[in-house]
Amino acid sequence: MGGTCTPFSASFLTSLPLHHRLQPSPPHFAAAVPLCSKQQTPSHTFRLLALPLLSHGNNNNNNNNNNGGSWGNPFDSSDSNSNSHHTLFLSLLCSSALCFFCHLLHAKLAKAKTLSPSTTADTSLFSEPVYEVKGGKWTKLVPDLTNDVFVSAQQGFLSELSSLKVPSQLATFVWLKCSDIFTRLMLPEGFPESVTSDYLEYSLWRAVQGVACQVSGVLATQSLLYAVGLGKGAIPTAAAINWVLKDGIGYLSKIMLSNFGRHFDVDPKGWRLFADLLENAAFGLEMCTPAFPQFFVLIGAVAGASRSAASLIQASTRSCFFAGFAAQRNFAEVIAKGEVQGMASRFIGIGLGIGLGNCIGSSTPLVLASFTVLTWIHMYCNLKSYQSIQLRTLNPYRASLVFSEYLLSGQAPPVKEVNDEEPLFPAVPILNATFANKAQSIVLSSEAKDAAAEIEHRLQLGSKLSEIVNSKEDVLALFGLYKNEGYILSEYMGKFCVVLKENCSQQDMLKALFQVNYLYWLEKNAGIGGRGTLNDSKPGGRLHISLDYVEREFNHVKNDGELVGWVTDGLIARPLPNRIRIGDTPPSNSVSS
Repeated sequence: MGGTCTPFSASFLTSLPLHHRLQPSPPHFAAAVPLCSKQQTPSHTFRLLALPLLSHGNNNNNNNNNNGGSWGNPFDSSDSNSNSHHTLFLSLLCSSALCFFCHLLHAKLAKAKTLSPSTTADTSLFSEPVYEVKGGKWTKLVPDLTNDVFVSAQQGFLSELSSLKVPSQLATFVWLKCSDIFTRLMLPEGFPESVTSDYLEYSLWRAVQGVACQVSGVLATQSLLYAVGLGKGAIPTAAAINWVLKDGIGYLSKIMLSNFGRHFDVDPKGWRLFADLLENAAFGLEMCTPAFPQFFVLIGAVAGASRSAASLIQASTRSCFFAGFAAQRNFAEVIAKGEVQGMASRFIGIGLGIGLGNCIGSSTPLVLASFTVLTWIHMYCNLKSYQSIQLRTLNPYRASLVFSEYLLSGQAPPVKEVNDEEPLFPAVPILNATFANKAQSIVLSSEAKDAAAEIEHRLQLGSKLSEIVNSKEDVLALFGLYKNEGYILSEYMGKFCVVLKENCSQQDMLKALFQVNYLYWLEKNAGIGGRGTLNDSKPGGRLHISLDYVEREFNHVKNDGELVGWVTDGLIARPLPNRIRIGDTPPSNSVSS
């Protein structure tokens, strides 16, 4: 029995890692090892020779076994060996327990080493804060090393609410939550990174003007109802007929105004402000109807036409503004949030209008006095909102100002500086002086401003070729010079006439305008005047010099403009509908215009 047990016990105990010195355990496992060692083992727990029952008989064996050199049988029930058997059994049990705890300790240490930052890069990674970004909300994450995951450092809603101690903390908590809900409802996701810098200022001014506009609308509607005799026992059918006639006649203005759609793209700010003036004029007319009830249909029709025209212009120009705000191509979301903001302003305005209307009643003088104040608020907020918009597309004035400043200083001016200098009403200088920004730009030179204004006045896009040439030689010279271009440029009676070919693109028109600016620069700064179309088209002539310069510098000015935020993919303009097409026959035999 002893001979067979010796190899088994030796191999079993040899396989245990108890004869090796373990590494120091971490603090949270420090109490586990001394517990077992204190009960069963001396200070040298893992030395096999220190166990008397596992040693040979000739090494301090106090039992009088005849198997001096062999181990005792733990299953022998003799009294002489009972102490040895119990001691061996308990030793094996403790060894197994120690083996289990040691394996568990090694597993914990290996996992901790795997998750712990062992290098400088790992240390910096764990020391830097980590955030989860969802729209405009940032949630701080902290590492959970035990489960190898990142968890939110913020508490849940109920946990945060239960942790509040004083009423002031509750008020702050409710305010923050309401602000977060308001931001998610009213502003595009990812605000402010998802929109441009001028979006917030525009939205704030639009919100105030929306409230004022809605109050005026409530007062105007109340006046119309008084005019048709709603408060004096009028027949409802007659009132309904008058109302339908008023709106039906007014709808015709939308149809007639739709032909001017291209104008709205070129000068959206001016047209939008003009639409606001029309809208306020319509409100004023409707408020006058109680004083002239016999002209209800006529006044209502004029007011309805003005409001219909205003709504068409507003809807057309709104897309120009929102397209510029969408910094991350989130065009639809910016429009959706704009509608939500408008609905909120109208909701507030309706409430204020109902309250003001109950106070005023049917008094026409009080209605007009209130309307005057509201109109001033409405127009001022509109003006400030449009002045805050930074259009990045290039119309003739903005492009001329950018090109003129580039030719004078060698740098493309920023978007904001050019937008601040752009007149809202190019055709009405008096209004431009009234509504112009008071702050003077320090980036744009006065020469560039004067050049842009004069070039816009002298520019004629879509000219007829038959009106600017006088001879066959002029036509051949122009065709030869601009054979690879989508346009033909010449100066005629002080005008920069750009003849557009049939395949002319928006990029070709932008290139033509750059050449016009260089022609103006040659005229003002180099003193090179015109000598006739034929001579100007020859080498050394103005047209030939300017076209060579444009071929070299056009891509450079486009790249510089894009670096400061301009969209240089083409010119937004409303050219005349004239085009030319050069047929298969030689130009000397056939010229079409």
